[in-house]
Amino acid sequence: MKLSVIVVNYNTCDMLRIALNSVIRAAVGINYEVFVVDNASADKSVEMLSGEFPDVKVIANTSNQGLAKAYNQGIKETTGEYVLVVSADTITGKKTFEKALEFMDTHLDAGGMGVRMITPDGRFLAESKHGFTESWAVFFKLTGLAKYFSKSRLTDVQRKDWVEEFQTSETDVLNGAFMLMRKEAIDKAGLFDERFHTYGYDIDLSYRIRLAGFKNYYFPKTYIINFNSRNNVKFSWDYLKEFYGAMIIFAAKYLFKVPEIKVEGLPQLFPSTYEVK
Repeated sequence: MKLSVIVVNYNTCDMLRIALNSVIRAAVGINYEVFVVDNASADKSVEMLSGEFPDVKVIANTSNQGLAKAYNQGIKETTGEYVLVVSADTITGKKTFEKALEFMDTHLDAGGMGVRMITPDGRFLAESKHGFTESWAVFFKLTGLAKYFSKSRLTDVQRKDWVEEFQTSETDVLNGAFMLMRKEAIDKAGLFDERFHTYGYDIDLSYRIRLAGFKNYYFPKTYIINFNSRNNVKFSWDYLKEFYGAMIIFAAKYLFKVPEIKVEGLPQLFPSTYEVK
């Protein structure tokens, strides 16, 4: 198997239908498989999949497991040389898979890659290249974690030579809307950290892919259309909890060294690099 595609769905039936049709169109001539992990949608998404996409492998959860855990459920079932994590609110370009796989095949140091993302009205999304929003950039600078992301140029993320739309380059972080990863890189770096429920899971795994000795690339010679629906709901308590909670998890994971104190019945939230006897 050349390519395994994983889509996580949560009450996005109409967008999922469009996303899957674009994936199937882009996969013509490629040996591929598609998994949809449904996080207990109430909009009859699973019924739609059964009726309209019988070849898609469906994993139907009985509760919302979050993005990281759901993607891991799919990854564990894949057989492809490459694994693509793609959002349900995207449209994949007709030649996107062909061009992206060709790039990965000729860049053996690549653990992962992202592509040019545009909005439905044709506007370039700068986070295609550095993979995170301005809020994350500020967070990295304030915590000192910016030193781990040398190529993201956090001191001036709007530099023209960094956000240039058509410049192929190495990057620190892949955007979760489209993460094409070499299965070998995932095997070495590990799966998504399931403590990241909705945000930050892509940043964390991108960083670990680099720690595993691979490079991440931004490849602009193809594209996806991204409706960016996940980031359109803001200033709710759930958004604040998920978004800023992910930052806290990331800081605790890479900035602090927390002793591992084992108390029966109380899980260790942030495993440490050393243990108190």
